[in-house]
This record gives sequence, C-alpha cells and structure tokens, in this order.
Amino acid sequence: MSATRDTTAGATGTAAPAARAGASGTAIPPAARPTGSPGPPSPSALPVAPGAGRLRQTPAFPSTASAAFKNAMHDLWLAVTTGQPRLALPAFFPEAAYEQVKAIAYPQSDWQHRLWYDFTLDVAAAHRLVGRGATFVRVIVPAQYAAWVYPGGCYNSVGYWHVPGARVVYRQGSQLRSFGIASLISWRGDWYVIHFGAVLRGGGYGEVDEPADGTGIPGPPGGC
Repeated sequence: MSATRDTTAGATGTAAPAARAGASGTAIPPAARPTGSPGPPSPSALPVAPGAGRLRQTPAFPSTASAAFKNAMHDLWLAVTTGQPRLALPAFFPEAAYEQVKAIAYPQSDWQHRLWYDFTLDVAAAHRLVGRGATFVRVIVPAQYAAWVYPGGCYNSVGYWHVPGARVVYRQGSQLRSFGIASLISWRGDWYVIHFGAVLRGGGYGEVDEPADGTGIPGPPGGC
C-alpha cells in the first residue's frame, strides 16, 4: 500500500483595553462594553464508547450503521480538517484496550510513543492534503476484507476484528476525492482507527494512505 509522505513539521499576548470614560465621566470597564454577536461554537468531538477500553473484549462484529461508528468518523474528519489530532481521540483505539490486547512489554508506552504519535503525524499530513473548504461525504469500509485476528497473532493476547484500507470520501469544490485508513480494528463491537496513514513507516514523518481522485479502491486484504 503506497502512501504520500509529508516531511513538514507562539502566541502573542494582547493587553486588555484600558477603561474609557463615558459621557458622564464614569469609567466603563472593558467587560461592560457592548460586543458583537458571539462567534460560532468551537468544534468538539462526539463520544464513541466512553470507558469501553477498560471492559473485556467481545467477538461482536462492528456495524458501520451504528451511532458509535458515525461519531468516530465525525471525530476523525474533524481532526483532519482542523489539524487537531486530539479531537479524534474517541475514534482511536483505546489505550486501556491496547494494554489488554498486546502481549508485549510496556504496551502503554508503545501506544503513546508509537501508535498515537504516528497518528498525530498522519493527521497533520492529511490536514495539509485536504486543505480548506472540503466537505465529508462518507466512509467506505470493505467488510469483505474483515477478518478475526486470533490470540497469538501479531503479538496479541486478545482477538479482534481487523479491516484494512477503508476509504474516507470527501468533496473539494466539485471534485470528489478520497484517502485511506490503513487499519481499523474492533473493540466490543465498534471499529476504531489503529493505523491511519500507514502501518509501517521508515521515519518520523506523517503519511496519507492512497490519496485519490474519486472514491479510490478499498483494501487490499490482509494485515492484522
């Protein structure tokens, strides 16, 4: 699976305005002055399955029609369009679940310093690709490629469903475009992003998985 590599990697204080004198000579504090209409609310993430990572795994096959999946893809798209990876945290495989899944030393450190770190780089790369004015259309999950990964495979002690190469489809002006999600895996019947731009990479840079005009081609099958 090819990917597009992105190798690209303060704030100024503003003093509070001084109080001015009103017509009667009484000072009008800044907070009391009339203001314009409030701006739009800041974008916020939607819940996927709060606290589920601390519970035990189930073999339930995830649905792409569930509210949890729709919220997860909302959060992923929000992270990409704002360039703020933490907005996609509910859509990312839970750290507590990863500690249950991986049969390795220090799974928490691996989650923080490899999986999540790589995800933040990939979000930045996708943000630069998508740019401004893009609108989300849908996510294509190739369910025909989904497979149950049994305990013992890929250094895991707990099984899960895995599906490679889902496609995020969006519109940029009149052009339909897309990019991939390298790997989704399940926890308790919900899909989560585990690898976004790439499963493996050669350095500390972000990648975009198979960007394409149109919907692209989901997959290919395989992986874990």
